[in-house]
Parts: sequence; structure tokens; C-alpha cells
Amino acid sequence: MTTVRFLGIGEQKDRRSVRLSPATVSYLQATPLTVILAAFLLVPILMILVVSFWDYDFAQMYPDFLTMNYTETLGSWVTWKIYLNTLKYALMVWALTLFIGFWVAYFLAFHIRTTAMQMVLFLVCTVPFLTSNIIRMISWIPVLGRNGLVNSLLIDAHVISEPIEWLLYSDFAVVLAMVHLYTLFMVTPIFNTLMRIDKSLVEAARDAGASSWQTLTNVILPLAKPGMAIGTIFVVTLVMADFSTVQVMSGGQSASVALMMKNQMSLLQYPAAAANAVVLLALVLLMVAGILRIVDIRKEL
Repeated sequence: MTTVRFLGIGEQKDRRSVRLSPATVSYLQATPLTVILAAFLLVPILMILVVSFWDYDFAQMYPDFLTMNYTETLGSWVTWKIYLNTLKYALMVWALTLFIGFWVAYFLAFHIRTTAMQMVLFLVCTVPFLTSNIIRMISWIPVLGRNGLVNSLLIDAHVISEPIEWLLYSDFAVVLAMVHLYTLFMVTPIFNTLMRIDKSLVEAARDAGASSWQTLTNVILPLAKPGMAIGTIFVVTLVMADFSTVQVMSGGQSASVALMMKNQMSLLQYPAAAANAVVLLALVLLMVAGILRIVDIRKEL
């Protein structure tokens, strides 16, 4: 015999699910990402900051609170020259990638009519990323070397009588390799921004009698600034943290902050490397903050 039990009003209320406020739900949804960022971003940065104040010798580190590492970093003219050299690389690579990246993105967005062909050509741009950065960087050596492809062609064409030495193992080679490696990081955000521009704005400018140059400078460039800012952040941060390209393409004749930190870590000078990492991080954050003050990129995020 089946017994049927009727719940009272009070029991029915107890069985109802508890409704949370929208603010509480938002905090709960953001909790997993907050935990991940804290564990894999904030904690390592705090550890680097703590280690940057430790003492060390040729064998080990000693927990302490010393400003010696920062004094040696900021008080050495050699270190300042390395920082200036890194900023020089960042500025040159940023200018070249911005110029190349904008015109590639502009061509894809405004001169390719069909969306399918735009996607195909954009995917073609990403083909080099199917290989590692090291392979793409080293591939320049047989092209730019003393007996490489460029020098051989120029000599065979009787343009030069002897090989050009500065094509490889120089600042030119470093900048060229970095532009090759990081241009796509400028193309992608600019292309995304240009694709969002309402084409009727361009048509209205042309109907108003604006030339192609006036349309570019008064309509397209102002609307493309968020994508250019995002690409700038990508390229600058990548160049500032690059050490392998500087080491290989300069032949050890040039230096960057990241390469200096790599050498310090190879010598077990971890607190000194941590101090340089903190200074470099602060410098990059100041540059990013300056970009964000100039251009509002929240619409692109």
C-alpha cells in the first residue's frame, strides 16, 4: 500500500532553492579565474619581488632584505646602456611592425571584397607560426650570412665586389628577425579593428569629396587606434622580454635586459636577475599605462 504524504506550506518553503543576489553570483563566477590568476601570476611575481632583496654568493642564496641588487642595477652605467639598447630595439621594431602591420590589415579589410578570401589570406599570414620562433629566426642566417643568399646574389649581379658584413650579427639582423617574428601580433588586432569599421562611414567620406588620403587620415586611422594600441602592447612586451633573438642574431655582440637576466641566472645570480626583472616589469607597465592613457581599448576587449 502506497502512502501519499502532503507537504505543508512551511516544508515547501524549506525545499525551495536559495536565491542569491546578482552581486554574489558575479563574485562566485569570477572566483575560479581569480584563483588561477593569483596562483599563476600574482604569487610568482611576489616571489620574484621577495627574492630580489635576498643576498647571494657563488653557491646559494640567503634570505635577507638588502637593496644591494637594485643599487647595482640602477647605479651601473653598463646596465643603463643595456636598458637603452633594449628600448632602442623596442622602438625600431614597434615602428616597423606598425607600418607593415597596418598596411597588411588595411589591404585585407578594404581591398579584399569577400569575407572568405579575407580569412584565407589571413590564415596564410599565420602559416609561419606553424614552426617555432627559433627555426624562423635561424632561417635568416643562411640568407644574410657572408656567403649567404643575399650576398651571393649581389656579388653575381656585380652590385658589390665583396660581401656585406653588417647583414648578419648586427643590430640590423636583430631588428629584422624581430620584425619577422612579431609583425603578426600587430596585424591581428588592427585587422580586427578595421573589420569593425562601418563601411558606410568610408562611403560617406568619399561622397563628401574626401580623397583617399583624407579618408585614411580622418576616418580610418582614428577608428583604428584601439587595434594599433593593442598591437603595440603585444609587440613592445615581446621585444622587451626577448633574449634568444638578440643572442643569436647579434652573434653575442649586443645585449638586452632579458639576455642580461639569462646570463645572471646561468651564473646562479638569481637575486640580481630578480631585481632586473622587477625593474623591467615596472618599465613595461609604465609604457602600457601610458598607451592606455592615450588610447581607450575597452571597446576592443
